[in-house]
Amino acid sequence: MFGIGGGELIFIIFIALMLFGSDKVPDIARTLAKGMAQVKNATNEIKSEIQKEVNSNGIDTSMKELSETFTKEVSKVKEGLDTNLSHPMQNISNDIEEATGPIKRQL
Repeated sequence: MFGIGGGELIFIIFIALMLFGSDKVPDIARTLAKGMAQVKNATNEIKSEIQKEVNSNGIDTSMKELSETFTKEVSKVKEGLDTNLSHPMQNISNDIEEATGPIKRQL
């Protein structure tokens, strides 16, 4: 939990008890919990509003289509490079093997 160990957590609780007293700590914890809940609700509302706008404008479908088209084009280019480069590379590999064959045998 946030990189805080057991001993550190106990120390923080001890300091909080000393600063605020045992009667104020539960009230402070409730107030912090309510604040965190309000922040969480606000962020969820913002996310839902953004999602509604994206869905109503059709942005998500157009982005999916664009990414699919881009992926297909990249795949075509890769396939073209693979087929065009595999034959010359194989020929070069064979040429090197033929040239070094007698040299390897002499060693």
